[in-house]
Amino acid sequence: MRGLGPGLRARRLLPLRLLPRPPGPRLWSGPAAVAGALERAMDELLRRAVPATPVYELREKTPAPAEGQCADFVSFYGGLAEAAERAELLGRLARGFGVDHGQVAEQSAGVLQLRHQPREAAVLLQAEDRLRYALVPRYRGLFQHISKLDGGVRFLVRLRADLLEAQALKLVEGPHVREMNGVLKGMLSEWFSSGFLNLERVTWHSPCEVLQKISESEAVHPVKSWMDMKQRVGPYRRCYFFSHCSTPGEPLVVLHLALTSEISSNIQAIVKEHPPSETEEKNKIAAAIFYSISLTQQGLQGVELGTFLIKRVVKELQKEFPHLGTFSSLSPIPGFTKWLLGVLNAQAKDHGRSELFAESESKEISEILGGPVNETLKALLSSNEWVQSERLVRALQAPLMRLCAWYLYGEKHRGYALNPVANFHLQNGAVMWRLNWMADASLRGISSSCGLMVNYRYYLEDTAINSTAYLGSKTIKASEQVLSLVAQFQKNSKL
Repeated sequence: MRGLGPGLRARRLLPLRLLPRPPGPRLWSGPAAVAGALERAMDELLRRAVPATPVYELREKTPAPAEGQCADFVSFYGGLAEAAERAELLGRLARGFGVDHGQVAEQSAGVLQLRHQPREAAVLLQAEDRLRYALVPRYRGLFQHISKLDGGVRFLVRLRADLLEAQALKLVEGPHVREMNGVLKGMLSEWFSSGFLNLERVTWHSPCEVLQKISESEAVHPVKSWMDMKQRVGPYRRCYFFSHCSTPGEPLVVLHLALTSEISSNIQAIVKEHPPSETEEKNKIAAAIFYSISLTQQGLQGVELGTFLIKRVVKELQKEFPHLGTFSSLSPIPGFTKWLLGVLNAQAKDHGRSELFAESESKEISEILGGPVNETLKALLSSNEWVQSERLVRALQAPLMRLCAWYLYGEKHRGYALNPVANFHLQNGAVMWRLNWMADASLRGISSSCGLMVNYRYYLEDTAINSTAYLGSKTIKASEQVLSLVAQFQKNSKL
């Protein structure tokens, strides 16, 4: 997940670091005979490694498969060096060892029959339990037994990362694969629930390997040097991460924040400027600004870690600073530039009309550009050259602010905010509080969001209500500034 930039999706909301893979032979390439031998080896492995589903009456009396069978699967999988090989094995596992549909149909018919007959509740409940049992795919047993091996949970996190990558690359597709991904995600969500996570604070005195991992995992605002890292864990800064009992000392999700006198509107002031002093003066600290959250393991994508981390960190900060009452993010807006270029391109095809700008804005921008607004602006936004002109930056401020407000507030996916970072914070109950012009002047900031950033503010007494309203009725809580910009967009732009 990147996204307070969270990333809380992992690098597709962020780039994520995978666990190292043991070296192994390349088995997929070569003549058809070699490929056929590999496929037969996969089928034989799965036949031995995936435990058969015991009959319902013996479900609690059947002994677990030998540990060696699960270890054989882990070893074989570790020897597959190519993504296509791993995808093939996972596809065969998903398709061949899922739910017994015949059993599901039979048990479903039994439940339906009992519902129309006057029977004791216990009889119906047992029939429903039989149906639940039939709905458990066989591969779940394999995952369950692997989790009990030394390093087994870590292996399954990596396996799911491979599965997500294979789906993204279309190496393996279909409903059976999606179902297996959902089952594995559900199991990981249980194993990585908040009660099993340890909150750890990073300081300059933390072990070198931890500092190195934190530096490498920073996906929102890359760490430039050791001095940069020292500043991010020094005075007026905090860095926390969650670890798990299965991977002690291994950061799973990392949160960076700044302790400031007010809600920050510029990221360079946080990641580049030195703090006012080496000793924190508590009376100068009035706000906590979450400016980066990064998921380090793609296999945990979709597992609710970032939300829990923010909640735990807020409690930790309230212990350290009882007077602290202002909590906000300073978040990037990944995808805004891409969306804007798409809109400009669509309007250029539609008889060259430009309906994103007011008439006076179009005239001023056209004069600066010396040509048609849409085509010239598209080229400049694609190359980031527009920021070199102070006059153009001033001319674009008003239209891009309201376009960005609409992108965050009005563009939806299944009724929820299209932007993944916005969706993350709104689910947490935050308010879309303030858009900030030229808040990130870095190349990444200009390229991804035209330099804009947004504050999502957490009013702790309202987060539960806001979260329920967003998740239930898809209502976005926003400030007057944001709503005013949205109203301006609706008045001046036609999409």
